[in-house]
Amino acid sequence: MTTPTTVSNALPIAPSRRKFQLPRMQELGLLMVILVMGTGLSIYGAMDAAPGRQNTFLNLPNLVDQIATNMSYYAIMAVGMTLVIVTGGIDISVGSTMALSALAGAWVLQHFPRDASAPQVLALGIGVPLAVGFACGLLNGSLVVAGLHPFIVTLGTMSIIRGLAIVLPPMKTLPTAGHRLPDAFTTHFALIKIFGLRIMPMMITLVVTAIGWFYLSLTVGGREIYAVGGNEEAARFSGLRTHRVKLRVYVLAGITAGIAGMVSLGRFGSASSNTANGYELTVVAAAVVGGASLSGGRGSAIGALLGALLIAMIENGIDTLHWNSEYRKVIIGAAIIIAVAIDQLSSYLRARRLRGSHT
Repeated sequence: MTTPTTVSNALPIAPSRRKFQLPRMQELGLLMVILVMGTGLSIYGAMDAAPGRQNTFLNLPNLVDQIATNMSYYAIMAVGMTLVIVTGGIDISVGSTMALSALAGAWVLQHFPRDASAPQVLALGIGVPLAVGFACGLLNGSLVVAGLHPFIVTLGTMSIIRGLAIVLPPMKTLPTAGHRLPDAFTTHFALIKIFGLRIMPMMITLVVTAIGWFYLSLTVGGREIYAVGGNEEAARFSGLRTHRVKLRVYVLAGITAGIAGMVSLGRFGSASSNTANGYELTVVAAAVVGGASLSGGRGSAIGALLGALLIAMIENGIDTLHWNSEYRKVIIGAAIIIAVAIDQLSSYLRARRLRGSHT
């Protein structure tokens, strides 16, 4: 009978044999915060609604078309960001990658007639943004593996990729005047509706989250990511090719940014040089609020989804409460600081408890 390969005596990298893993306490706590916030906004939305009108928060189009759809971009990229953060890295170029991916897809698709056949249109509409995201992630990962600091690398590539998104298109917005994207990509794919509500962004988000959860929780590759983030030196001495693990997570982060670019392109039928401008902070916040530790070793795809949902609810709640939209930046920045402070406090208490158990 074979035994699982280990990074250390206490760190197996074989996939878990459990078919189902219970949510962590942090995820349950985050879910409770979301429920409490939703209850408060629902009560206020009912008080704020004009006579004869629906609750301004619990209105179904608001929940689906505003909260869930706006959340989709953050959540998709937050899953990829979580993979990077678990290894102890960071990628602040995801917003720029999303923009360039959407622009590349728009540039290719604008050359097709509106009634072009679905197979070719969908293959390019999906494949081109993902290929651009893959290339950007590969660039980031290669530079990090070469020994450069992840923050400095992705700070530089954020500027480079955004610059390319500005200078490469002949116009700042694509498709150019006189062109439209094929209906097979927009109306028939990206804007699939049930009861008049757009569901494709939400469906893609759930699929990406499910794949991220499966990969991190139930595969050898996911265990390797946690091993590198928990103790990179121990992982290397145990035979893990840590450079390959790091390269892999940056490529996956780039691909998720490409998926987000594809979703945005399909929803709006266009892309601009300003697409996803400033999304980097929001995506990092979603991953960190969702439980990813900036020191590495902890994080989950479900937590990333919940973190993105919380941020989308905050944004929508600001509108519901009629606050100045600039409060969004204040609240998101505060959420990052609070999440990091809680993570550091948890690490301190855990270390203290372990020291006490050994005395």
